[in-house]
Parts: sequence; C-alpha cells; structure tokens
Amino acid sequence: MKSVLKLITLTVLTMFGIRSLPAQNLSLKITKRYLNLPVSQAQNRGIMQFKINDKLERSFKIRLATDKPDYWVFCDMAALQGKTITISYDGKPEGLNKIYQEDTFAGQDSLYKEKNRPQYHFSTRRGWINDPNGMIFYEGEYHLFYQHNPYEREWENMSWGHTVSKDMIHWEELPTALSPDSLGTMFSGSTVIDYTNTAGFNQGNIPAMLAFFTVDNPEKQIQCMAYSLDKGRTWTKYSKNPLIDSKAKWNSKDTRDPRVFWYKPGNHWVMVLNERDGHSIYTSKNAKEWKYESHVTGFWECPDLFELPIDDDKSKTKWVMYGASATYMIGSFDGKIFTPESGKHYYTTGSIYAAQTFTNMPASDSRRIQIGWGRIQQPGMPFNHMMLLPTELRLHTTKNGLRLSSAPVKETEQLFDRAGQWASLSTTEANEKLKSFQSSDRFRIKTTLKLSHATSAGLSFFGQRVLDYDMNSNLVNGVFYSPEDMTSMEVSADIYVDRTSIEVFIDNGAYSYSFERKPVLTNKDGLVFWGNRIEVKNLELYTAKSIWK
Repeated sequence: MKSVLKLITLTVLTMFGIRSLPAQNLSLKITKRYLNLPVSQAQNRGIMQFKINDKLERSFKIRLATDKPDYWVFCDMAALQGKTITISYDGKPEGLNKIYQEDTFAGQDSLYKEKNRPQYHFSTRRGWINDPNGMIFYEGEYHLFYQHNPYEREWENMSWGHTVSKDMIHWEELPTALSPDSLGTMFSGSTVIDYTNTAGFNQGNIPAMLAFFTVDNPEKQIQCMAYSLDKGRTWTKYSKNPLIDSKAKWNSKDTRDPRVFWYKPGNHWVMVLNERDGHSIYTSKNAKEWKYESHVTGFWECPDLFELPIDDDKSKTKWVMYGASATYMIGSFDGKIFTPESGKHYYTTGSIYAAQTFTNMPASDSRRIQIGWGRIQQPGMPFNHMMLLPTELRLHTTKNGLRLSSAPVKETEQLFDRAGQWASLSTTEANEKLKSFQSSDRFRIKTTLKLSHATSAGLSFFGQRVLDYDMNSNLVNGVFYSPEDMTSMEVSADIYVDRTSIEVFIDNGAYSYSFERKPVLTNKDGLVFWGNRIEVKNLELYTAKSIWK
C-alpha cells in the first residue's frame, strides 16, 4: 500500500536555483526499501537531489510525471533506513506528491513478465543500459557491471549498474555500484582483483576488487579508481582521484574507458585507454601512478587487449586489440607496446557495440568470454536495451590468415530443448516443420542450406530477412563474407530469436550479427526458407526457456 501520505510531510520552500522554476522540497523519513518515482517522457528533465542534514547524498536528472506516469523507476534505500532525507526538484513540482516508499518497487509483481522483456538476454529491471563494464569472475560469481541510467529509459545520469551470475545466463541484479559525484558521471571501465595488494587497499586476507572508470563532466574526461572489499557490493572511491587527466596532452576531451589487467611477465599493471584517435598503453606498479608508454591509432572507445592461443594451441599465441565497433587488430605485445601485424578485421556486426571480456577466469577455464551491448529498443517498456549472449572468442588459422570467431558459450545450451531434427528437406518440407514455431516469442534454429545456384537464399520471419546469403556477391545480410571453402555451396546458421532480438552465428561463429526483431504488422508469410531450388541439409528446432524466475 502506498505509504506516502502517512510518512511524508511535504514542505514547499521557495528557492531560486539554476533553472527558471523554483526548487521544491519534500522531507521524509526512510522506513521502506524502495522509493518509487513517477516518470513521463513528455516532461522536461529537472534536477532532483537527496540531502541528509544538508549534505548532498545524490543528484540526478529525471522527467518527473505531473499526471499519469508512463512508468515508474525506483531508488533502493536499504542503506538509508531510518534516516530523514530532503528531496529537492527544480522541475514541475506536482510530481513530488506522487513519490512514495514501499518494500516493493512499482511494477515488481510483473517484473520479467513484461510484453517486450527479453527472455534469455540480460536486461535491467528499470532504466537505460549500454556498455558492459568491469566484467570479472571472482569467488564463484561472474560480475557484469554496465552503463546505466536508473531514472529513465533513455541515456543520462551515467552510473555503473551491477548484476551477478553463477553461469553467465541467470542474473541477479544488485544495487547501483557507482553513482555520479562532484567530479562527474561514471563512464565505462574495468575491474581487477589486487591479489598482491599493490594499491594498498587489501584488508587482511581479503584482496580488493579495483574498479577503473572514466568520470565525465562538461570540461573533460578523467580516469579514476574505486575499491571494494565485499565482492563488489559496496565501493569506496579513491580519495586522490583522478589517476590520469590527459586532456591537455591530446587537446581533446575524448579520453575514456580504461581497460586494466595484470601483465605477469613485467610484474606490472597495464591500462589500455582510448585517447582521441586510438588506444594508448599506460603501465603502473601500484595501480595509482600511471606512466604513458605507447599509442595505436585507428580505434574509438571501449578498448580491450588480450592474448589468445592459435587454434587452441597454448604454445602459440597472439594478442588481439579491439575497440567499440568490434573491429580488431592481431599482433604482439611486450607489456608496453602493441605491434599490429594484421587488421583491421571484423567478426561480428549489427547491434553489438562496446563489447568487453571477462577477466580473472578460473585456472581451469582458459576461455576468453565476451558480452556486448545489444543496441535494441524495448518499445513501451520502463527499461531499454539489453546485453547480447555471452560468446567465446577463439583465434583460428584461415585461408586469409589468423581470424577471430565468436560462438555462444556452452552454458547457453541449458536454455534450449530440441523439438525436432530433420535432414535433406525441400523448402516446402522444411517450411511445414517451421509452422509450429512462427507464433513463438522465443526459439532457436540450427540449419545448413545447400544452394543449387549462385544466387540468394535464406530464411525470413514475417518478411524480415533473418538469413540472406548472396553467394554471387559473397554477402550475408549485406555484409561481405567468404566461407573457408571458397567453392562451397553451403552455409550454416545458428539462429537465436528472443522477444525483441535476433542473433545469428554463421559457420560456427566465423561471422555473426544481431538486430532488432521487428513486430509483425501486415506480412503473413511466417517463418519460411526461400531460394532457388535449395536443399535444407539440416534443420534443428529448439524451444527456449526463460532465464527469469
């Protein structure tokens, strides 16, 4: 029951602030877990602040609804129980009367059951998400931090959201890890475990989890650090932030997204930082003082740098450097300088952006596992965008040289039950098998097509081309792709369909792409193969479970 009327005393004060409207104040004692805030996309953003004893606790922008809300967002107030807070808002004040606290958040009874909620991809409970951040495995948990606006379904108020998983498939969302402060908002970054206490934050036998992140403000972007001693649940920001302020060096505000890892041969930390026109390398012995070493041009945002075995042979390795667009270079790295030897290449396109890989994997698991941001809208929902499936990156020898492949991790198999498998079907026969799936909101299809002509063939879903292979032009859904066997008349595809997204992995992940699943409007064709006398050599249909309880 809404307890706002019993627990809140509304006091209206006239305070002339930085906006044209006077700020309005709301004072209340926190007695419940959640503070529920009404949002209307039709309203202009105003600045809301929480203060305790006149000390600022948080400040954020929100489109506070004055009439019927489009949706509700919430603040987790567990850490402020029993305290009295003053809420000020410099937008239209009518919405303050709608704020209420409760032990559940608005809409919790229908959480994960919403019409456009992805059913086997991670999406946040409320608000906007983009870049994955700080991906790390530690003491049985995979941590996925991410760029997050907790207060609206559009980009703003950049914070670090946080979710954990035992298997990279089923996720438990935790409270926001890093929130904006007096320096600015929290942009992308990475985490490490400081096992040898190089930074001095460890407590007894408990190693600190260190987070490195960009703080963005109107003037510049600076690199900062925080540490956690409770498995990432709470964080303390380093008192001497920033670690790096390189705007003057590059004559550019664009200096962001620190990717940090321990380089064992050199016994030092490495930071890969995107600066203006590429990725810079910095080194440090204590994670606090950083030395610039080198720079590789040609990348924009969200760097990653890691070593991979060639053809699964751990005695032969190369390093991979990539950026937000998923283009990459292959080369060598001596701890200070990355030397490109080939590239740039691509292995995936479509909705993916700003992908990162897990660090600190168990000794028994040498996989390099990536998760990317899926730039896919969730129409009409109180949340927006999603994460793509976790995939394993591998480095293969191909006819064109060394190349990355990306395929869903083995843990995804638990989501799918095979409903049928057939071989050597005509399109008519195959399309008959597909009919039972065309009304499903989630499923998986594995198929191999054999073409009889060097023309287009593929699979469509109510008119949307899920697979469009043009052999004559070597195009898969409009992107150049040349199979390993240059004269092959076949193409295989592993297709993952969720409520709002489609991911496709071609020829065991040699190339992959993802895109928004379009709503069915007028097309009545359903799920059908098409092409000039093609043979469906293999067809496997799978039902899909939801990851949400």
